[in-house]
Amino acid sequence: MQKPLNDPSGFQTDSIVRHMSEGVMLIGFDGVIEYFNPAAEEILALNREETLGRKFAAVFFERPENDEFSQAVLNAVYDRAKAHDAIVSYMVGEKKLVLRVVTSFYTENKERTGVIIVFRDMSELMELRDAAESLKRIQSLNERLEMRNQLLSTTFGRFLSDEIVKQLLDTPDGLALGGKKQVLTIMMSDLRGFTALSEHMDANDLITMLNHYLGAMTEVIQRYNGTIIEFIGDGIMAIFGAPAQSDHHAADAVAAALEMQRTMADINKWNNEHGYATLEMGIGLHTGDVIVGNIGSEKRTKYGVAGSNVNLCGRIESYTVGGQVLISPDTKKSAAVDLEIANEMVVYPKGHEGSLTISHVTGIGGSYKIYVNTGHTEPQPLKTTVPVSFHKIEGKHGAAKRYYGGIVAVANDRALFETETPLEVYDNLQVEAGGELYCKVMEETSDGYLLQYTSVPAGYAAWIKPFQ
Repeated sequence: MQKPLNDPSGFQTDSIVRHMSEGVMLIGFDGVIEYFNPAAEEILALNREETLGRKFAAVFFERPENDEFSQAVLNAVYDRAKAHDAIVSYMVGEKKLVLRVVTSFYTENKERTGVIIVFRDMSELMELRDAAESLKRIQSLNERLEMRNQLLSTTFGRFLSDEIVKQLLDTPDGLALGGKKQVLTIMMSDLRGFTALSEHMDANDLITMLNHYLGAMTEVIQRYNGTIIEFIGDGIMAIFGAPAQSDHHAADAVAAALEMQRTMADINKWNNEHGYATLEMGIGLHTGDVIVGNIGSEKRTKYGVAGSNVNLCGRIESYTVGGQVLISPDTKKSAAVDLEIANEMVVYPKGHEGSLTISHVTGIGGSYKIYVNTGHTEPQPLKTTVPVSFHKIEGKHGAAKRYYGGIVAVANDRALFETETPLEVYDNLQVEAGGELYCKVMEETSDGYLLQYTSVPAGYAAWIKPFQ
């Protein structure tokens, strides 16, 4: 039985696809042909009933004259990072066809399970010479193309923003390499302590939790006109102001970041209901000139951004702790709307000349009116100073040298720490406290260093309780 094709809204599109003049095939990542519409049967001169359920290789590899078509399909199956669009030849007996082959992904239970191949016979169009007949044929083909665009837009839209999809489908050179310099706002977010958390979770549970989190964040980013460039593990990189230009991209980015932090309450409620850990996220924003466009090679391309300002945004994000939104002076100036600033900090980002004053934003006014509560409480003194050892973290790794200090006061998400070892604000530490307790130095006070937890081990609460 051939497999029905469903769009993300749940409407069965099988009847539409069955009557399309374009050929449509669904191929699972295991190489099995799962769907084959009548147009595909006609164009490729294959028996649909004898084709369904068979391996793609078994059907096509014995036809070396059609290697171009086979390679176009294999590119889609094995290179899943982007869509594919190719013009290839296809032999039916002694007749040579010219096919346009466009691919995307389809999903089941919110997971990619295979590719959708849409192909159209371009042979007649290329052979048309009479202007009147061409005009009539083009009108008919445009109607079919619109149906094809709707199908691909629905599929692509699950992975790319609407604006990028529109650019790829509507612009003749939408897939061509190249870019342009443009001022826009870059967002980078990251879950605090996720690497340590992932080491102790079942793989399926980890992916389920991560997909739920990324899905919710995607909805917020796109609601505020952002374009997601890529997911980097638990991290998100997005831009505001491209491909659709905007005069208020900085304000949109700040609003989106605050709304993302506010959404974390719902994320963690869902996590708790499913037995997953509580998550915290840090977000960095920066506005500046970047190169934006299709970046890569002819074999592998992605829509992305490049430039020193992208790197600077990553540096700003690295200073965040859970629940924070930190913005650069350029984003603060470009937002051109009232911002609620909890505090400002002078930092010296690697690769940036001189100092940079970054702002911890907790609210935005104007038409947005989004405000978040930091939720911090003051650390309460312990009965006695608790001695601990710790390492300084450089990048993702702890330094080999061991240092010593003591915890003198604690709150739900922070601690007051004494040590004779000089520490700098924003240093990352791994403290041996009921397990590996990861912290970031937030400030130096007269009583010691204020540490913000970024990853808390399961045994920490029981370990510290006797000293409270």
